[in-house]
Amino acid sequence: MVSEKMYGLGTKKSTIRTIFEFGRKRAAEIGEDNVYDFSIGNPNVPAPAAINKAICDVLQEMDSCAVHGYTVAPGDPVAREAIAKSINRRFGMNFSSKNLFMTSGAAAAITICFKALNEGDDEFIAFAPYFPEYGCFVDSVGGKLVVVPANTSDFQIQFDEFEKLISPKTKAVIVNSPNNPSGVVYSEKTIQRLAAILESKEKEYGHPIFIISDEPYRELVYGGIDVPYLPKYYKNTLVCYSWSKSLSLPGERIGYIAVPDEVTDFGCVYGAIAGAARILTHVNASSLFQRVVARCTDVPSDIAAYEENGNILYNGLVEAGFSCLKPQGAFYLFPKALEDDDYAFCEKAKKYDLLLVPGSDFGCPGYFRAAYCIKKETIERSLSAFKKLAEEYNK
Repeated sequence: MVSEKMYGLGTKKSTIRTIFEFGRKRAAEIGEDNVYDFSIGNPNVPAPAAINKAICDVLQEMDSCAVHGYTVAPGDPVAREAIAKSINRRFGMNFSSKNLFMTSGAAAAITICFKALNEGDDEFIAFAPYFPEYGCFVDSVGGKLVVVPANTSDFQIQFDEFEKLISPKTKAVIVNSPNNPSGVVYSEKTIQRLAAILESKEKEYGHPIFIISDEPYRELVYGGIDVPYLPKYYKNTLVCYSWSKSLSLPGERIGYIAVPDEVTDFGCVYGAIAGAARILTHVNASSLFQRVVARCTDVPSDIAAYEENGNILYNGLVEAGFSCLKPQGAFYLFPKALEDDDYAFCEKAKKYDLLLVPGSDFGCPGYFRAAYCIKKETIERSLSAFKKLAEEYNK
């Protein structure tokens, strides 16, 4: 009667969402302050004041029919031009409106790219740990997700495993830096080596291999770390961006795909992106928020609270005996679980009302993710619970 695949996707919620919903029920039972919910990456820093001002200005200055009406499918040309100029200023590119396609957030951008590139049974490579929705995104367009195991020493790319898995069927690799869930930023050395391997394989296989750069956390970096802008290192790069995290706008679903002129058969690729967006019922991204973000392209992200939260949680967990890397970006910590079975570990953590996500969901068993985009006071209170959890394992 209905698609079994779609029924499965609709009724089997992601682990993250399931834990989050459990947290809402638990908070109703024992009080919000007594639940330490590290499950979901929902920004807790308010959107900058410039966003609210831009919303009001757009509504007051523009004709209502224009604000709320359709734009052309790729997005409002004036908005795209403003965003392109911002990219050029920050990264030394030469983009114009024709290089951008506005989307309903990064998830839409990534899925559109998968749909545009897949020719039947193509393979898309992700590097563990990776955002678990990549799997259903790729599956939905008829492709195959191939996962490179994690390099748990530093969570950079494990290149020996990557070179075993890349094949003539490889259509693209997905790069997510700063990374969800590890918080690691891929170094320039890592990106240079990745680009060199892909350039060599393109020649060997006789077809382009794309990088799909998933960048919603680009602005959330700490300690002056630089995030390499991938189109400067590899020409066949499609950038999928969202303002969900950088400007705390996850519910507004606004982002873009950037297609550099240097991409092989630019017109063909851009046209396929437009076609994929059309078939995925993507008429156009939010007309209002295209205009809003165009006015706020250079508004800085407020990362101070996230950096402070990350330091508090990292120091507290290390003191309690956990092993983890210090966050470089995003708002996640990815410590090693205190037993090999990360699902069992996260279940045990619930005894102390610690809601954590198993690393297996990100393709990295034996770890767990803690999203620290929550109140600082909640993190501070949670540290005693983490200590009790660790003590239980050390008995």
